[in-house]
Order: sequence, then C-alpha cells, then structure tokens
Amino acid sequence: MLFRLLDDKPNIFPDPHFGEEDGLIAIGGDLSPERLITAYNNGIFPWYGYKENEDIMWWCPLDRFVIFPKEIHISHSMRQLMKKGIYKTTINQAFEKVIENCSKTNKRNEQVGAWLGDDMISAYKRMYELGLAASVEVWDKEGNLVGGLYGININYNFFGESMFSLVPSASKLALIYLAEQLKPFNGIIDCQFETPHLLSMGGRHITYDEYMKYLRA
Repeated sequence: MLFRLLDDKPNIFPDPHFGEEDGLIAIGGDLSPERLITAYNNGIFPWYGYKENEDIMWWCPLDRFVIFPKEIHISHSMRQLMKKGIYKTTINQAFEKVIENCSKTNKRNEQVGAWLGDDMISAYKRMYELGLAASVEVWDKEGNLVGGLYGININYNFFGESMFSLVPSASKLALIYLAEQLKPFNGIIDCQFETPHLLSMGGRHITYDEYMKYLRA
C-alpha cells in the first residue's frame, strides 16, 4: 500500500515494512531539508523519473545493498593505478561540478527515466550548504575534474546518490577514497541498489533491520 505524504508534515513517513515489494513506500511531499533528513535517517530516499512523474517517489528496500568501509575491495589493477599517482582525490572541493556531471555525463539527462533533474540538484545543493551532503572529486594532473561521487553524510554513514567517470576507473578511485575516510568511524556506505560495479568493490546485502542498527549506533 502506498502512502501519500502531506506537504505540511515533513517528518512523517510510513513504516517501510508495509511498502511495496520493490521498496516503494510513498509518493508526494517535497524535497525540503527537513523531509530529506527525516527520510535518510530512516533509510528512505527519493528517486523518480522527473520527465514521467509529477509526484516524488520515496523508496526504502528491506534488502539493503551496502559497503562496509573496512571491506572495500581494491583490485590489483586499482592498486597499480593508485601507485602511479596520475590522479588526485579531494573532498568537498567541487560539489556543484560533481552533481552537474552526475546529471549529464553520457547524456543521462536525455534518457528515459532520468532522475537527477533541477529539483533534485537544487535540493542536494541545499543539503550541501547545510553540511549534510558531500562530494568526492577526482582530478587529473592538469587540474581537470575527471570523476567523482556525491551523497548524504549523516553521523558517519554515507548515502551514495550518484557517481560519474570521464576516464576509466575514476569513480572507483572516488569510492575507495571515501571508504578510507570512513573506516575509523564504523559507519556504512549505502549503495541503494546492487550493480556489478559496486558488487566487485565489496558491496553486500543486509536486512533493513540490521541496516537501521548502524544508522542508529
């Protein structure tokens, strides 16, 4: 059963255990910081094709795909690439450029189901201004931004939203760097959905109830 969110009650979401099988739990509402903070603190995130849907769609899969920073897998080829020192990695040096690239790289914004539209971009820029979103950037030796990722960062748990690469393995470098920064804090990297790319880097499935223990630790 889907729950329609009320505009004047940004702190209310339904129990994810009663959502749809695919993880969809609610529609409607807005992308205000207050609502987003409530959502992410409960493992809920917005994701909808802005060209096809008028309503925001809110998701909370009970089967969660995450990376534990201490379990990040770094392949031999990635270690060799890192040793070469071809790329520099930073945090929060170009958030707006990262999110714009995530939106448009490979013409993502022109595809059916494109979800990172102006409303979403504005919402996450606002979260960044509040210190609740972060980006990781990858630069080449000429100072060009060639890859990165961004997401929500709350209590040392990182909720990954999107990543991009303009050169091979740049997004992997960003993810490895992020994991290294989070290792001392015993948080998790929420990948939202499984992909072969993230599975190869150490991602695994946990239940929603186990997931919430880490969020509330």
